[in-house]
Amino acid sequence: MADDVRHEIRLADLRAIDGMKNHDRISIQPMFEELRGVVMSFDDAKAMKVTIGGIIDQAVLDYRHEETGEVLVSWYFGRMFRDLAAKSNHWAILDRQTIFHLTSKYSVLLFQHIASYEPYEYIKSKTFTVPELRALLGVTEGKLERFSNLNTWAIKPAIEEINHLSRFTLNATTKKIGRTVVGVTISWDLKADREPVAQELAVSKVGRKARREGKAETIFEPFPASGSIHFTRWEKISREHLPPPLPDLGMVADAFRNFAAQRDFGLASSGVEKAFIGFCKSFKMRK
Repeated sequence: MADDVRHEIRLADLRAIDGMKNHDRISIQPMFEELRGVVMSFDDAKAMKVTIGGIIDQAVLDYRHEETGEVLVSWYFGRMFRDLAAKSNHWAILDRQTIFHLTSKYSVLLFQHIASYEPYEYIKSKTFTVPELRALLGVTEGKLERFSNLNTWAIKPAIEEINHLSRFTLNATTKKIGRTVVGVTISWDLKADREPVAQELAVSKVGRKARREGKAETIFEPFPASGSIHFTRWEKISREHLPPPLPDLGMVADAFRNFAAQRDFGLASSGVEKAFIGFCKSFKMRK
């Protein structure tokens, strides 16, 4: 991510990502337009410098072979984004998954701003004037002009989503002069247990709002029908139950899929986790 190189992904592979299967070239374009329009600002209080940049410098959708299903999406990360990636470790796998699961630009911009302060352990909060917060969230002129609307449609939803899908817990308190809100202090802490976040990022977004609001009690994750199990709860189960030395997890996943097919039980069945644990415990490398 820190290198000045072109990143690319086939549309077919993009569709394999949970929650992306119905996308095509027409629906992908506005997503990248939104990312291209995101403005990042990083206030380095120690160096007393503010840097302004973006996440994406350029994105290209090559659809010359669209009739055969081959659409290639490529992009370059912006210079500021690459600098942050090179200078800190906060753009970890969990953060990358968080960025791509956040559903609004308000959430993305607030999350990246808070994450940029992680190298500075002594900074755990920041106070914004209302105009500063509007600029940070990318609220365009003429929209959400009243603070009550800004709070209802931008600040609160962004904080709730970040608290649900990231390793941070955010809180916001308002500063008033009389009855007028003139500033907002946002404080944050790192979560001690990040496993629930990793589990949430690994499953379908269907029902996510209900889970965030506490209306759903459990998260069920089917075993993936194809692809890697890295960075999912199935990797954690594999590492806990496979005998040493740890075999290639891609091979283990394919072997389990064959195992399930031979015994005619579904990868989305309620007993799939128990079956996978048993499979891992008895797994033997082929000679």
